[in-house]
Amino acid sequence: MDKKIEVKYFASPDEVRTFEKGKVELVNIGGAMVGKATFEPGWKWSQHVKPIANTEWCEAPHFQYLISGTMHVVMSDGTETDLKPGSVSLLPSGHDAWVVGEEPVVGVDFQGMVDYAKKI
Repeated sequence: MDKKIEVKYFASPDEVRTFEKGKVELVNIGGAMVGKATFEPGWKWSQHVKPIANTEWCEAPHFQYLISGTMHVVMSDGTETDLKPGSVSLLPSGHDAWVVGEEPVVGVDFQGMVDYAKKI
């Protein structure tokens, strides 16, 4: 079996999905899709992505690393947390989230980007 090195760059993603106050840059690598998400101040999932997803809560599970900014997350069961730069988080489906403050949130998601903000 051939083993090959794969290298991709977010500077030249395979796909970019844009929506109001945000975007996800996607690379397909090793049979997986990895996404770099950028959310501008004022972004909130339930305002800016919910109309695209057409679900009550974000149903994409996320395994992510936050590079910058602060994101507040509320789970459908009422659990809340803030994600800050350097955090690694695992968010199950059933959540809302928004940017806190004036710094954009930038993060890399290793799990939940296959259908995130995908217009059907």
